[in-house]
Amino acid sequence: MSKEPGTSVSTTGSRILPTSVSQVGTITKYEILNYFRSRRFFILLAIGLIISGIFTALVAYYGVSNVAPCLPSTCSTPALAFYSFWWGNSITFVIVLSGIFFGGDAISGEFQNKTGYFLVANPLRRSSIYIGKWLGALIASVIVLAIYAGITVGNGLFYFGANVPFQFVESLSFSILYLIAVLGFTFFFSSLFKSSSMSILVTAILFLFAFSLIQLIVANLVQIEPWFIITYGSGIIGNVLMDTYPTTQPIRGPGPGGRDGTTYAVTIPEGIMILLVYFIATAILGLVLFERKEFT
Repeated sequence: MSKEPGTSVSTTGSRILPTSVSQVGTITKYEILNYFRSRRFFILLAIGLIISGIFTALVAYYGVSNVAPCLPSTCSTPALAFYSFWWGNSITFVIVLSGIFFGGDAISGEFQNKTGYFLVANPLRRSSIYIGKWLGALIASVIVLAIYAGITVGNGLFYFGANVPFQFVESLSFSILYLIAVLGFTFFFSSLFKSSSMSILVTAILFLFAFSLIQLIVANLVQIEPWFIITYGSGIIGNVLMDTYPTTQPIRGPGPGGRDGTTYAVTIPEGIMILLVYFIATAILGLVLFERKEFT
């Protein structure tokens, strides 16, 4: 007896629901198509190309040694200084934009635009919808990330040949982990609000301004390690590109009455743990909210 892909047939010949895997695959496919049709993928790609173009022009005009200087006391190879300047100073911004573009309204848009009525009316599990949308956002973001990384490596190959530091590979893997955590966080807020503009605005403010400000206040004024902030965990992306990985160190204030303090630097295991916890916690909370929220 023949059957359609993704469906199964009972012994009596009646059709039952498609498997969860096939449901997730279908949602993922159409979510990616929606990104292409809405042009947001190409807008984000254009932003990445513009940033890459600016860096390319700066390096070509001023020279590698001026844009990314490699001092003998702090730098072992000019190639590492180049990748630290290019990748370490920009990739977190590209990742945050990916989360805002692809995850900011992924769930809230279904409520605001009433398109969720057509999804939940079908024999689809809400968990399959949520996971499929998240995978679609992840795939679209990884494509943008891969193109940006390709341009970075292309410039590096032009100036330094095949001398790609292994630290760049580590930083690239940490960037993907940070992207996963950011998408989990943005999907949580997208499930929390029924307004696309509200969910996008909140996530944009948090990642572009609030988290950095809170981290600065907690670390410098309160003198507490900001291990509970996702942007602190993402510090491993840039730190690993430094010739000597920074460590947490005490500092003495200027003068005899100066206030002593501490400069905090997240370790690699600590950063990985922070990002994983953020992803697991926010992804589960977002799914629970989506499962319980009614389309009224």
